[in-house]
Amino acid sequence: MSEEPIDDVDRAILYALQEDARNMSSGDIAERTGTSDSTVRKRIQRLESDGIIKGYSASVDYQESGYPLRMLLYCTAAIPDRGELVSEILAIEGVVSVQELVTGEQNLLVTAVGEVDSDITPVAQELLDMGLTVADEVLVRSHETTPFGTFDSETQTGDGS
Repeated sequence: MSEEPIDDVDRAILYALQEDARNMSSGDIAERTGTSDSTVRKRIQRLESDGIIKGYSASVDYQESGYPLRMLLYCTAAIPDRGELVSEILAIEGVVSVQELVTGEQNLLVTAVGEVDSDITPVAQELLDMGLTVADEVLVRSHETTPFGTFDSETQTGDGS
């Protein structure tokens, strides 16, 4: 957890980076927030060191890149084991994400991608071999994201902090 709570400037930085981290300069963000370029760079470094910004990655359109199948597999694992299984599940070929769920009977959501059904079937089998129950499989047509709206702050602090 961060030692310093995030403020409106931090929220604006987070929103801008979620919009387009690759093409958003610290100068662009400074203009939005009414702060200096150096303030934005320092804030980004703090947000990274505090673990609020965990990294930067490309958002891949799997369908356009030749992997049209995106399957969500809702699984059930023993509660004491589920956290320990995440890295093992991520090592399965075709798995692109794992989410721990804290409500409901299914407590892991595994996302896998592939070209054809036979790419996804082994993922389900490996999950079963690990002792998980695969409760449901859902084929996804599309997946879109947007920056978290609460971070969209039109703050003009101008105080350089």
